[in-house]
Amino acid sequence: MRIRIITLFPEMFDGPFGASIVSRAVRDQLVEISAHQLRDYTTDKHRTVDDMPYGGGAGMVMKPGPLGDAVRDLKSSAADVGESEPRVVLLTPQGRRLDQSIAGEMAVYESLILICGRYEGVDERFIEAMVDEEISIGDYVISGGEPAAIVLVDALTRLIPGALGSEDSAPSDSFAAGLEGRLQGPVYTRPSEWDGREVPDVLLSGDHARLGKWRKEQSEYRTRERRPDLMEGPGNNPTGKKEEERE
Repeated sequence: MRIRIITLFPEMFDGPFGASIVSRAVRDQLVEISAHQLRDYTTDKHRTVDDMPYGGGAGMVMKPGPLGDAVRDLKSSAADVGESEPRVVLLTPQGRRLDQSIAGEMAVYESLILICGRYEGVDERFIEAMVDEEISIGDYVISGGEPAAIVLVDALTRLIPGALGSEDSAPSDSFAAGLEGRLQGPVYTRPSEWDGREVPDVLLSGDHARLGKWRKEQSEYRTRERRPDLMEGPGNNPTGKKEEERE
């Protein structure tokens, strides 16, 4: 998978993508990630990427020209190396709210262009002309789409075969298909007793059938207690809802 990110702050990705699972996936050539400065696609001496909104209102709006030129250039670069046309994704409050099922849908794409929104939003003409999908990461306020892009890239990378140390890791994550979209139950490690608290006996029993039953019960109990909205099944989070974060 190749992921190209259009952003005003390319340096924000150095730390998150330089460590842990994403870093190993890059090293192993399972994913290729590049961040592209939007101001490189401006034509004026001030490298302007935003302007006042028509009709008035607070804040500034990202201009369609630099964004359009950036997407066209990155699509051309993809074509030059024989990639399929990248899917263009805008990180925005108006998008579908990211969940594990959506991550699974997106993980099959060979090539993505992620656009990090800023200010009060992006000119709607650019969205209509060039954006394939809009994604949000939740109902809260953030300063721009860069943190959302980091979250999305991490979620997608985990789903690439070979990115995790064990093939069983991703299916057993919370929200994964292996747990029917529910939360993972409690987990324990050595020592078997710590601070007066002991590991449940079932985990030490070696009885795989009993252990599997216990894990399913714990998953259902924790989901019912903490996220009852998930009990109806995976992928039932609301979509298309106008959200409150600014990306």
